[in-house]
Amino acid sequence: MSAPPSSHRTALTVVTALFFMWGFLTCLNDILIPHLKSIFDLSYAEVMLVQFAFFSSYFVFSFPSGKIIDFFGYKKAMVAGLVTMGVGALMFVPAAAVPSFPLFLAALITLAAGMTLLQTSANPYVAVLGPPRTASSRLNLTQAFNSLGTTIAPAFGSKLILGAVAAPVAVEVLRAMSPDQLHAYRVVQAASVKGPYIGLALALLLLAVVIGFFRLPTIEAAEPHGRVHDSVWRHRHLVLGAVGIFVYVGAEVAIGSFLTNYFHGADIGNLSLQDAADMLKYYWGGAMVGRFIGSALLQKIRPGTLLGFNAIVAGLLVVISILSSGHVAMWSILLVGLFNSIMFPSIFTLGVDGLGPLTGDGSALLIAAIVGGAIIPELQGVLADRIGIHHAFVLPVLCYLYIAFYGFKGSRRPGAA
Repeated sequence: MSAPPSSHRTALTVVTALFFMWGFLTCLNDILIPHLKSIFDLSYAEVMLVQFAFFSSYFVFSFPSGKIIDFFGYKKAMVAGLVTMGVGALMFVPAAAVPSFPLFLAALITLAAGMTLLQTSANPYVAVLGPPRTASSRLNLTQAFNSLGTTIAPAFGSKLILGAVAAPVAVEVLRAMSPDQLHAYRVVQAASVKGPYIGLALALLLLAVVIGFFRLPTIEAAEPHGRVHDSVWRHRHLVLGAVGIFVYVGAEVAIGSFLTNYFHGADIGNLSLQDAADMLKYYWGGAMVGRFIGSALLQKIRPGTLLGFNAIVAGLLVVISILSSGHVAMWSILLVGLFNSIMFPSIFTLGVDGLGPLTGDGSALLIAAIVGGAIIPELQGVLADRIGIHHAFVLPVLCYLYIAFYGFKGSRRPGAA
C-alpha cells in the first residue's frame, strides 16, 4: 500500500456511500414482494422468485466480477457496478408500464449483477484498507451504513410504493375481473414503482461519476511467494465460511421478505400492508445499531465468539416468535435484526483470514455464497404455502444453529494463533 493512512480514511468514507446504496436497494425488495404479490395474484413460492432472481445473480456474476477486478482494478469495477445498477433501476419503468412480472425479474437480475460487481470489489477493498487485525471491526463499521440504507428504505418504500396507490382489492375481486379490467388495475397499481426507481437510477449514475473522478488509493495484489499452486478449497475455514454466508444471507433475507405479510396477519399484528412494511425499519435499524456496537466490541472480543453468541440469541428469538402470537411474536422477530448485525462482516473476515494471495479468490467464493438469499427464502415460501407463514420460520432457526457452530469452532484455522 503506497497511500498514506489519511487517504485511507477518505477512501473509506467514499466507499461507505456504496454500502449505503446497495443496502437501500436490497431492502426495497421487501416492499416489492407484498406489492407484486397483490398485483399479480402470486403464491408465496411464486413471489419469492423476486429474491431468487436477485440473489441468484450473486452466484452467476461473482466469479466474472473477480476477473473484471483483476483486469481493471477496484475503482473501475465499482464504477461499472454502479452504472449497471442504474440501468437495472431504469428497467423498472417498462416493467411497470406493461406490467409484467417476468420483466420485473429481469430488472432485478440486472440490478443485482451490478451490485455483485460492487460487493466483490468493495468488501475486500475495505478489508485490506488498513491493519489486518482491525479488518472485522472496519468492515462492521462500513456495513453499519449498509444497514442505514436498509433502515431508511422501508419508510421510503411504504410511502412512495405502497402508499402511492389505493389498497389492493381482495383476491376474490381480482379473480372475478375481466382481462381488460385486470390489465387496467395492474397498470394503476404498478405505476407507483416508476418514480422511486427513476430517482434511484439517477442517484446511482451520479455516484458512478463521483467515484470515477475520485482518487482512490491503489492496492496492489500480494505476490504469490511460492503458493501459486494453492487452492481456496484447501482452506477449511474459508469453505465453511462460504456455507456460513449462504445460510446467514438466506436467513436474514427470508425473515425480511416475510415480515410485511407476517405482520399483516390477524393473529400477529393485524396491520395494513403499508403499516406492516413500515415496521421493517426496526428489523433493519436493529442491524445498523448492532453493527456500530459490534465495531467497538470487536476491538476486544474474538469475532468467532461474538458471532456464535449472536447466532444463538437470534435463533432463540425466532423460536419465541414461532411459539407465540400478537406483539410478542412481532417484536421477538424484529429483535433478530440486532443480532444479525455483525454476522456478515464477521463471517467474511474470518473466511478470508490468512489467505494472503488467495484473498481475491476467497472473496469471490464468499460473495457467490450470497446465493443463499435466493434459495432459502424460496424454500421458506414453499413451506409457508404448506404449513403457514408462522411456522415456516423454522428454516432460519436451522441456519442460525450452523452459524453458531462456525463462530465457535468452524472458523478456527489449524495452527493459527
